[in-house]
Amino acid sequence: MINLLGFDTSGWGAVMLMAALMTLLVTLAALLVGAVLGTLVAAAKLHESLVLRLLGDLYTTVFRGVPELLIIYLFFYGGSALVSSVGGLFGVEGFISMPAFLVGALALGIVSGAYQAEVYRGAFQAVSRSELEAAKAIGMPVFMRLRRVIVPQVLRFALPGLGGVWQISLKDSALISVTGLVELMRASRVAAASTSQYVLFFLTGCALYLVLTGLSGLVFSGAERRVGRTLRRG
Repeated sequence: MINLLGFDTSGWGAVMLMAALMTLLVTLAALLVGAVLGTLVAAAKLHESLVLRLLGDLYTTVFRGVPELLIIYLFFYGGSALVSSVGGLFGVEGFISMPAFLVGALALGIVSGAYQAEVYRGAFQAVSRSELEAAKAIGMPVFMRLRRVIVPQVLRFALPGLGGVWQISLKDSALISVTGLVELMRASRVAAASTSQYVLFFLTGCALYLVLTGLSGLVFSGAERRVGRTLRRG
């Protein structure tokens, strides 16, 4: 039974490790997409304009309230239908499927952006108003204030929350298996069905998820400690 986890031609060890790497990559891509969207939405929620604040609230309400699996289905089937329709205009016949990795990164990224927006909004509100006023008083330009005052402190306050968002996205990546992407969940299911060793491969998948989340927690904890030491030196 253990031989099934080997790295020879009859083992599934290499497949499981590659699937774990794919899980890590799609989660990282989703986090980056979410960071861009989350920053824009957080800026909208903090803006003086009532319209922008309402749009920001609508975004976070919708994408934190709708199940992630439904969003993945909408992107995969809706996006494929749209691409197929456009392809038909140029003479391309048949159904054109959206790339599974792209669908996963965008769908999880949009959901991640809703959570990151709240993290960034709370982090910005934690920045000392006196420091912002002091930066304005000495004539510091807007972009310099962002680079030297706002962004470093927002990231410091946002790190714990971002760690939580990362862990959520890492677990939600299992839902992307419905698109055919061979990430950790799909690889575990295929290996289990091919060998009839369901307990072995589902436990192996569980162990690999725990390794990924454990290592991720160590990375974020190390980043928080590093930022804390920098502030104390300052």
